[in-house]
Amino acid sequence: MTPLELSLADLTAAVRSGALSAVETVEASVGAIEERWELNAVLTLCAEEAMARARAGVSGPLAGVPLLVKDLFDTAGVRTTYGSEIYADYVPPATAAAVDRLERAGAIVVGKTNLFEFAWGTTGENAHWGETINPRDPELTTGGSSSGNAAALAAGLGPLALGSDTGGSIRMPSACCSTVGFKPTHGRISTAGCYPLCPSFDTIGPMARTAADCAFAWSVLTGEPVPAPRLAGLTIGLLTAPPRLGPGEAPDADEGARAFVQRLESLGARVVEAELPVPGSDTWPLFYREAAASHRATFPERKDEYGPVLQAKLAAAVRVGAAEAGDALESIRRWRVEAARSAPDLYVSPTLEGEIPAAATPELDVRLRMSSFTRPFNVLGWPAIALGGLQLAGLEDATVLGAALAWEEAYGPVGR
Repeated sequence: MTPLELSLADLTAAVRSGALSAVETVEASVGAIEERWELNAVLTLCAEEAMARARAGVSGPLAGVPLLVKDLFDTAGVRTTYGSEIYADYVPPATAAAVDRLERAGAIVVGKTNLFEFAWGTTGENAHWGETINPRDPELTTGGSSSGNAAALAAGLGPLALGSDTGGSIRMPSACCSTVGFKPTHGRISTAGCYPLCPSFDTIGPMARTAADCAFAWSVLTGEPVPAPRLAGLTIGLLTAPPRLGPGEAPDADEGARAFVQRLESLGARVVEAELPVPGSDTWPLFYREAAASHRATFPERKDEYGPVLQAKLAAAVRVGAAEAGDALESIRRWRVEAARSAPDLYVSPTLEGEIPAAATPELDVRLRMSSFTRPFNVLGWPAIALGGLQLAGLEDATVLGAALAWEEAYGPVGR
């Protein structure tokens, strides 16, 4: 077994005991990235910086863990593009808070990963740096926006990645690449030093090959203990259609989650059909208003340096007024209260509505379908985890992670 095949707990234990060195773990990850460069999962390889840090010695709960970082996070002295041509040569002076926390715990950044431009997209395309290839099936999209992270994890290029999730950007690629991605409660992990898309929904979280590794990394990021595995005794609401984000026509049914019911019940959970309440008014204007504000310094002044998808989205976003966004915010606040009041312990759903799209599918054609089960939990601010195509969501990080750990303990990691 190579160092990159070990769980985070086993890898760090081996480094602390001297059975492995941080130099060996970094060499393994850098070598794997170079061997699979054609995946286009990594935009900037940090080989020299990583080896220097490994040789200097590291300690802590993540000692010697090679870390992949979505190129939306600032890394001091290392090129950070945000997936954009505008920042193609930008080298930030400081490191994002979440990256810094992982580094202080002993993790070593080995690469900055590809993403949809400015993290505003649901597929693996990037107008400037090219498509990320799905190592599970090159004919299918990797999902986005944390496409490089999921592809790298699926290909075994590293054991841990840090992503961001505003509408499903951690969970959608985890579903497409058969990996695991956890979106914690909104605000639980600092977003400082991560390029904003919609601060009201932007959330930082870990991506890995297993729920156990995600829980381990979450524990380091938050300072909370890893929760005990638990599904027995929980009431789980089965979502058979995507939750609505405003009034209007009800979405088509998606029975994908029924495939998980028997296995959840065999672990002691009680599964009941459920649906989230419907917000009183459209919630989208808040997202668009905040996205437009995030790009005010460069759009429309540098419009031609954006890819065509971002140009189209921002052209729509800048037309949303303050009053519309204010109404949406009030609707969201009321919805959060109502939804929490009626919530079961967890909700279960497919991570994606329908099949994984083909790699060549235009993002604008699939963005709403791709995020229909993930985005509502960003708007609510609740934690949610993707175990490949299975999504679990609820009110508490520990409950969601504990359920994921129980599922994995019983049925094994996804993708294996």
